[in-house]
Amino acid sequence: MDPATIEELLQRLGSGDEAAAGEVFRAYEPYLRRVVRRRLPTQVQGRFDSADVLQSVWADLLPGFREARWQFADAAQLRAFLIRVVQCRLYDRSRRALRQTTQEQPLETLPAEPLAPQPRPSEHAQAGATWERLLASCPPEHQDVLRLRRAGLTFQEIATAVGMHEGSVRRVVREVARRVAFLETADSEG
Repeated sequence: MDPATIEELLQRLGSGDEAAAGEVFRAYEPYLRRVVRRRLPTQVQGRFDSADVLQSVWADLLPGFREARWQFADAAQLRAFLIRVVQCRLYDRSRRALRQTTQEQPLETLPAEPLAPQPRPSEHAQAGATWERLLASCPPEHQDVLRLRRAGLTFQEIATAVGMHEGSVRRVVREVARRVAFLETADSEG
């Protein structure tokens, strides 16, 4: 910015012009972000960003700019003021974040397999309704096959338990699955 523009901006800022405050923010924001990034402790870099600090500072300064609480003789004085406010906010945020990191404890070791979420009540009700439709759509002699399959038995175990051939058990399960798919398609179209 050239000196004449800065002087005019400072006068507008001193009179409480909100648009001037926005121009000041746009003009000094890149510089202030560099100040924050240079002084941000490495232990807290993952907790907040330079933009977070600047937004927080600006939210507090904007009412003061509107009310013309501060007067600045020149651009250097304004820049020094902004740097000081940003540094104080950064140190405050950093202290809080560092205190939190010392109080944190690691999570217990997680199981090798991720935990599956429990079904919602509506999903449980839908599954029950589908199961009832499944049983109703097949002959009584095939219902035992379905109950055993739902219990987690393999096709070979089911065949042994009901006295059928393994291929016949597979055919029964395929037929029922096809019938249910047809019923669901008919329901969604109708």
